[in-house]
Amino acid sequence: MARIRPFQAIRPREDVARKVAALPYDVYNREEALEEIKKEPLSFLKVDRPETHFPEDFNPYDPEVYKKAREILQEMIQEGIFIRETKPCYYIYELTMDGRAQTGLVGCAAIDDYLQDVIKKHELTREDKELDRINHVDVCNAQTGPIFLTYRSQASINEVIEKVKQKTPLYDFMASDGVRHVVWVISEDRDLEKITSGFAGIQSIYIADGHHRTASAVKVGLKRREEHPNYTGQEEFNFFLSVLFPDDQLLILDYNRVVKDLNGLSKAEFLEEIKRGFELEEIGNTPYKPEEKATFGMALEGTWYKLRAREEIRSTDPVEGLDVSLLQNHLLTPILQIMDIRTDKRIDFVGGIRGLQELEKRTNSDMKCAFSLYPTSIQELFAVSDAGRLMPPKSTWFEPKLRSGLFIHEL
Repeated sequence: MARIRPFQAIRPREDVARKVAALPYDVYNREEALEEIKKEPLSFLKVDRPETHFPEDFNPYDPEVYKKAREILQEMIQEGIFIRETKPCYYIYELTMDGRAQTGLVGCAAIDDYLQDVIKKHELTREDKELDRINHVDVCNAQTGPIFLTYRSQASINEVIEKVKQKTPLYDFMASDGVRHVVWVISEDRDLEKITSGFAGIQSIYIADGHHRTASAVKVGLKRREEHPNYTGQEEFNFFLSVLFPDDQLLILDYNRVVKDLNGLSKAEFLEEIKRGFELEEIGNTPYKPEEKATFGMALEGTWYKLRAREEIRSTDPVEGLDVSLLQNHLLTPILQIMDIRTDKRIDFVGGIRGLQELEKRTNSDMKCAFSLYPTSIQELFAVSDAGRLMPPKSTWFEPKLRSGLFIHEL
C-alpha cells in the first residue's frame, strides 16, 4: 500500500503566484537563471538557484550559497509573499499546454515507500547531483520542488478530484511560456480521508521525473532520523513533496538523437549497414515523425528516411524492446560506435517539445544526422520499473514541466 498524506503547505499569495512560480532549477544554467530573476524579481529561482546572488566565480556549492537560499525563503515568508495553510490539505494541480490538460494531486509521499520499492525507479542517480539538493533541502528545512510521480488511475481518487474542480480555484494563471496553471485546494476532512485511503489501496507508484530530487529528499529524511533517534515516523521529514498524476492523464514526448559523424563511413556505406537491422525507405525532404513503435525517422544530408526495425531485432524484453534500445543496440553502437551515450561527445539529445525542425537545424549546423523516435509509453515505463530494471538514458521527455514555488513542504 502507498502512504500519501496531506500537508500544511507554505504557498504564495494568490495575487503573486504567477510571478513566484518558476520552472525547475535544472532547466536553466546559471546565466539563464540570473536573467530570469532579473526579469521577475519574485521568481522562485532566486531560492532554487541561490548561486545567482554571488559573483560568477564563487563556488555554487559553498555552504554560504545554501544559507542564502534559506535567508531569501524566510524573507519571502516574513514579507507575506508566502503564506502558511491553516491545516494539512491536498491540492489539485492542472497544467494545460497546447490545449491539452493534465491533472494531478499534490501531497506528500513516504520515504519508506521509496526505500521499500513501493515507489519505483527507472533511472540511476549521480551522487554529485544528489548532494546539491540534499544541502538545499537540509539547510532550507524545506522541499521546494515537487517530485513528478504517476500511478494507475483510481476511480475513487478521480471522483474527489472531479468534484473539487467544480469549485473556484485557488490559482489560475497563464505562464509566460503559454502553459496555464490552475490549482484547487482539497480541505474537507471527508475528501482528505477518501484520497488517503484511495492511495492506500495502490500497490505501486512510479517516478516519472525527478529521480535525483527524490533520492535527495529521502537522504535528508534518513539524516534527520539519525539526528532524532526517537522519531515516530510521522514527522514531516519522513515524507517528500510530490505531484501524483494518474497514468491516463500523462503524455510522454519523443526524445530524439543527433549525431556528429558517420564513424568514417560514406553515406552509401552507412545506409547499407543500416539495412542489416532495419527496413529503409527514402521519404524526401519532408521531416518524418514515427507513427508507431519500432519505426524511426532519419535526417541525413537534407534527405529524410523511414527506418523500420526488422522482426529479428525486436524484443519482448521490457528494456531491450524499447525503441531507444533498438536504435542504440542495432545502429548507434554497432555502426557508429557510440558506446556510452552518457559520455560520448558525438551524440546529443533533443526533446520532442522542440519539434523536428530542431533536428533539421542541427543537421544543417553542427551534426551529420538525426533520428526521430516514437515516444516511450507510460505502460513501458511501468513495465521496466515493475521488472526492477533501468531505462536507457534519455528515454522519456515529459511536458509541461511542474512549477516550483507553488507549494513548499516544511520539514
